[in-house]
Amino acid sequence: MTSDTGSTKRITQRGLWFEEFEVGTTYEHRPGRTVTEADNVLFTTLTMNTQPLHLDAAESEQTAPFHERLVNSMFTLSTLVGLSVAQLTQGTIVANLGFTDIAFPAPVRHGDTIYAETLVVDKRLSSSRPGEGVVTLAHTARNQRGEVVATATRTTLVRVRPDEPRQDPA
Repeated sequence: MTSDTGSTKRITQRGLWFEEFEVGTTYEHRPGRTVTEADNVLFTTLTMNTQPLHLDAAESEQTAPFHERLVNSMFTLSTLVGLSVAQLTQGTIVANLGFTDIAFPAPVRHGDTIYAETLVVDKRLSSSRPGEGVVTLAHTARNQRGEVVATATRTTLVRVRPDEPRQDPA
């Protein structure tokens, strides 16, 4: 949102209004997020996941095929979506309606940096909720080597642009 206050132009960071989403456009989300061992252990324990693959270094080192602890895939998914928020949905989303086609084609390891991008797949005005629209987003996460580590399709409910207050001509 922009506003004129005298001689200084002000721009407030926000997501996109429904009308601003362009089907077929890919948004690259930067900066990325480097995942630490602490991130993985905290997220895994907060979510009551006792999987040794995430928590037990000694057991994980003995277990094929990775022979090391890996980052919890739910943390990877959450980070993938979170990386898109500032650019796409901050302050404009009403709700996540659902996720489909979630995949983790390669593991995330401690120290990997996750980068995300989002393709706008579809959008339509809501037939049951005036002033809102349904936007379908295909998210992809890559590590610092460019390997795809997660994909997900997310359906969101987004606000249409509110009526701007009219300003009297000067």
